[in-house]
Amino acid sequence: MDSWLDKKLTERKEQDSLRTLTVPNEKIDFTSNDYLGLSQSAVLFKAIQRRLESLSPHLNGATGSRLLSGNSAYVEQVEGMLAEIFKARRVLIFNSGYAANLGVLSSLPQRGDTILYDELAHACIKDGARLSLASRFSFRHNDLHDLESKLKRAHGKIFIAVESIYSMDGDQCPLIDLVRLAEQYQAFIILDEAHSTGVMGENGSGLAVSLGVQDRIAVRVYTFGKAMGIHGACVAGSHRLIEFVINFARPFIYTTALPPHSIASIECAFQFLNQRPDLQIDLQNRIKLFLDSTRKMTNRIESNSAIQTAIFPGNESTRHVAHRLQQKGFDIRPILSPTVPVGKERLRICIHTFNTEAEILSLAESLQSVSF
Repeated sequence: MDSWLDKKLTERKEQDSLRTLTVPNEKIDFTSNDYLGLSQSAVLFKAIQRRLESLSPHLNGATGSRLLSGNSAYVEQVEGMLAEIFKARRVLIFNSGYAANLGVLSSLPQRGDTILYDELAHACIKDGARLSLASRFSFRHNDLHDLESKLKRAHGKIFIAVESIYSMDGDQCPLIDLVRLAEQYQAFIILDEAHSTGVMGENGSGLAVSLGVQDRIAVRVYTFGKAMGIHGACVAGSHRLIEFVINFARPFIYTTALPPHSIASIECAFQFLNQRPDLQIDLQNRIKLFLDSTRKMTNRIESNSAIQTAIFPGNESTRHVAHRLQQKGFDIRPILSPTVPVGKERLRICIHTFNTEAEILSLAESLQSVSF
């Protein structure tokens, strides 16, 4: 076994795309998804601890799947709170955004149906589509003309899988126009709100709610491990949708539920955000500062989100630039192929509320000194 594994790892190393784990460092964070700084909030940490101590009985784990021993009145209470925030009929908590997308896309589309997904959609959307018995096709990124050409040839029930904010380019889905197009072809939208949860909409309700189109989208998936600074996810939609997912989504049915600590974290994180609407404004101000400071960069992908990107084609080139910036004290990681297409290797830069103006300006100056 090891001989075969070594051969595969050597091949990846020769392709200059071998992945390795690294430990946290003391550099200035421009790489994590902790956009609002909630993961490091001492106030939120203490609130979660107090909420845990108030629960009875005191349990360390869920003890089983939600369909066996892992459900509780408290979990359903928190789901009710989330349903109000996301303006949904009902919400179902999942262990992660990956599991939620996998569960929805592997179970909802049936044999004879069609899944159309954005070519830059996250791996969990593509993996869920692969597990489905439906036909699946990608369309060019944010290209509604290409999508419509495929809608005309689709069969059965049609599902369109997209993201609110794309995790590598940081750009936004043209959601209003997409909703109109989907309705024209009687297609169902599956919207992944992973990178808009917390940073967009009232109380962190995401892009769809901020645009007022939530009721025109069949399935919404929210992730709590990014801007909310904790862990877990949920699927939001109609009562029938949630009942279907409970009955048919294997990543929900056959996994141990989240522990009470995670449920308390979800409840407290959204309560905390409700008390701090200024955090979204702070983030937007810092994003604007970064954009204004890097206008001359020709290799930067336009984005108004917390996710910013500078293209440095080639794994070796991207690693070299990242290393130079790391030497200057910035925690910035290279995103290499095959995670992104060959020639699209880049630095993925995340802006946070806790990044100071001086840090952002210093990064912008350093970036421009190494760009072409």
